[in-house]
Amino acid sequence: MRNHLDRHLSAVRNLGILAHVDAGKTTVTERILYATGTTHKRGEVHDGTTVTDFDPQERDRGITIFAAAVSCDWDGHRINLIDTPGHVDFADEVERSLRVLDGAVAVFDAVAGVEPQSESVWRQADRHGVPRIAFVNKLDRVGADLDAAVASIRDRLHPVPLVVQLPIGTEDGFTGVVDLLRMRALTWGDGGGTAVEDAVPEDLREEALRRRRLLEEAVAERHPGALEEFCDRETLSAETLSGALRELTRTGDAVVVLCGSAYRNRGIEPLLDAVVAYLPSPSDVPPVCGMPGGAAGMRNTKDGVRDAADGMHSTVHGMHEAADRRRERADRMQDAVGEQRPADPAAPFAALAFKVAATPTGRLTYLRVYSGTIEKGDAVWESGARRIERIGRILRVQADRHAQLERAVAGDIVAVIGLKSARAGSTLSAPGAPLVLEPPGVADPVVSVAVEARASTDADRLVSALARLAEEDPSLVVRTDPETGQTLLSGMGELHLEVAVEKIRRSLGLEVNVGRPRVSYRETVARGVSGLVFRHVKQDGGAGQFAHIVLDVEPLDAETAGGVAETGFTFRSTVVGGRVPQEYVRAVEAGCRDALAEGPVGGHPVTGLRVTLTDGATHVKDSSEMAFRTAGRLGLREALRGCAMVVLEPVVEVTVTVPEDAVGGVLGDLAARRGRVGDSAVRGGSAVVTATVPLAELFGYATRLRSRTQGRGTFSARPTGYAPAPAVATTR
Repeated sequence: MRNHLDRHLSAVRNLGILAHVDAGKTTVTERILYATGTTHKRGEVHDGTTVTDFDPQERDRGITIFAAAVSCDWDGHRINLIDTPGHVDFADEVERSLRVLDGAVAVFDAVAGVEPQSESVWRQADRHGVPRIAFVNKLDRVGADLDAAVASIRDRLHPVPLVVQLPIGTEDGFTGVVDLLRMRALTWGDGGGTAVEDAVPEDLREEALRRRRLLEEAVAERHPGALEEFCDRETLSAETLSGALRELTRTGDAVVVLCGSAYRNRGIEPLLDAVVAYLPSPSDVPPVCGMPGGAAGMRNTKDGVRDAADGMHSTVHGMHEAADRRRERADRMQDAVGEQRPADPAAPFAALAFKVAATPTGRLTYLRVYSGTIEKGDAVWESGARRIERIGRILRVQADRHAQLERAVAGDIVAVIGLKSARAGSTLSAPGAPLVLEPPGVADPVVSVAVEARASTDADRLVSALARLAEEDPSLVVRTDPETGQTLLSGMGELHLEVAVEKIRRSLGLEVNVGRPRVSYRETVARGVSGLVFRHVKQDGGAGQFAHIVLDVEPLDAETAGGVAETGFTFRSTVVGGRVPQEYVRAVEAGCRDALAEGPVGGHPVTGLRVTLTDGATHVKDSSEMAFRTAGRLGLREALRGCAMVVLEPVVEVTVTVPEDAVGGVLGDLAARRGRVGDSAVRGGSAVVTATVPLAELFGYATRLRSRTQGRGTFSARPTGYAPAPAVATTR
């Protein structure tokens, strides 16, 4: 039985396709489905006929917006594949997908090399420890250069790229590759199709041997077993190379690089072979670790409620408090003694929900099953709401199509129907062995718009629609502005909010008025205060309240005071002699966190500071946790009014690609938007300008750029943090 289970797990690959927008990621996915026989017609992005970009907005805009899951079979292996978005506004979809994946294929444009979002998704994969292989796409384009693309991977992403193929032909003459492991040529005809294997062309043989030698030397330097064979024989066999590449990939010590042209269907079969050969199966990754449900999900009611609130991004709780709670939860899980669950179908059931979607067939909850087995009708413990749920149906997902399954086992990625309370980040586990897994991280929104129903009679429908949006996409936050009473929808960017509002209009037929976008400012401490004494005394009959505290407030990193923002908040106590009991110290910290919701300058959330409780006093009868929490909140507010504060605004790195004759106008426009040009280069006949620009200045930039370049200019952006904002830009 054990051998059978191991064989099943070793024949599964859970991987994602990662790339910058327009690098060809969705086309790679389409060609994989076609090559594996899952589809019988090649879908095209420009025709709106792809399997994974099935949403009407994706087809209208020609980009991937929502992560889509598909499954296929190759060489006796089941491949569960997630096509992720490449636009920066939808990076949260990538984050949730990477949380449940075992491997990834990073797709790069052979002309552009590493692009801004390529770098962002690569760093996301680094944080999750996801092994990757690289596929340099679009080798048939004018200006395509495999070596330049690999150099950009090495220089900007800092892995060790191990190129295992040599292109045959250049640009429009690209017809195939030389497999450097087996030293065989693989070529494709005009329609792609099945590769024709042949001997290495004579004019490429010397170069192929040279590159094979470089590959052997690079592998031998990093793999002890390969080094031993290399020293004995002065060469490496194909089997040794393949085994060493597998281990180096799975440990993250190197990245295998392949190449091709997905649009022309060239290079896809070797890519699939590499996925099977080098990327890990569920049995190759470490057991998943979580907190025992009895400690984390059942006894601590307060934590359960907070986790549920974080998952839903309730309109009652603000963005700042939710971010603090996520950090607190991550710290608690890191410090706690975890419980491991192996990828074993016979182990207790544990799965993580990473996506929720409303479809005509019902409310779909996407799961990665880490251990155990689940069948239709089974009861599961849902960690967020702390309740028993029942599985109605289990589905194998093919984008917007589904096939029913009787069961799902460890290693599977499936969707289920019947869960009412599960959210993205919820853990599902066996009721008799509850477990809480670390949920995917959620970035704080940076842009907000006011939304209201055009007809007052539709107000309630709009509230329900916004709640459903926030449930499906945790990076969307809905809240009410306490000053104006307006409903604010916050997200990761202008396009993110446009897509959300358009989804409401299309799905419900609601007419919605949308205000001008506004960015989310922050406040930070440039110069702190020391020895701030605050005494909270309240006596109005019965038990009173008494708390005496002394606080120091300083920038989180003194070296960057007044410069770019250091995100976060730290609290410590240096009180000695038990003058403030530990439970009151925790209450002071909680009060300080409460005070961070609104800063003294513009009412923006406060970040980037360290608070130290240096002294305090208690009263034998009137002191309580509530009194010290109130003292912490009011005391820090008073301290912040005495600090030198700086308002921060979100900034992004913008990469603008324009014809060379339009560079002057683009540079002038960026300067007018308070942009700082960092680099410019000529690539593939176009000028590429990189600049750091405040996000508030980028609203409407796409239209302005098109008008300045007669529609020939494009740009992309990725967040880089916060920077001091001019006073005139920071009104609330």
